[in-house]
Amino acid sequence: MFVRLLAAFIIIPLVELYLLLQLADATSGLTAFAVVIATGVLGSFLARREGANAWFRFQKALAEGRMPSREIQDGLMIVFAAAMLLTPGLLTDALGFILLVPAGRALVRRYVLSRYIGSVHVHVAGQQPAGGFSPDDPDIDSPVYTTRKPSSTKTIDATSYHKTHE
Repeated sequence: MFVRLLAAFIIIPLVELYLLLQLADATSGLTAFAVVIATGVLGSFLARREGANAWFRFQKALAEGRMPSREIQDGLMIVFAAAMLLTPGLLTDALGFILLVPAGRALVRRYVLSRYIGSVHVHVAGQQPAGGFSPDDPDIDSPVYTTRKPSSTKTIDATSYHKTHE
């Protein structure tokens, strides 16, 4: 992991510098500078707008009583996009703009989930329904209770809490 990070911190800036120099050579230094400034200003505006939208969707999900997982994912991708747009360069700006567009976030989300969905398993062991509910109760929106031994080292142990209906 350290080697990958080190390579990323060395290779990505060198590629960005090369691309900016190529752009300046093909057009002019002033044009390359203007592109960097324009992408920063446009990215700042879009990140602020998309961040506010994600925040409102997050609050709406909480008000509806559902887990805001997609909204949290969107918020994290928007923060990452803003960081990419702060970095001067063409590749990082392209990645930042992809993450700022809802369709781009959906593509990234689909890729990440397809890549990692099979490697993470969540097992809930030994839980009993709270308040006399049974797992067959249609009002309960939780996973089925199971008792299983962890099958790998990539297991997340979780404790479940349920609201009781009063």
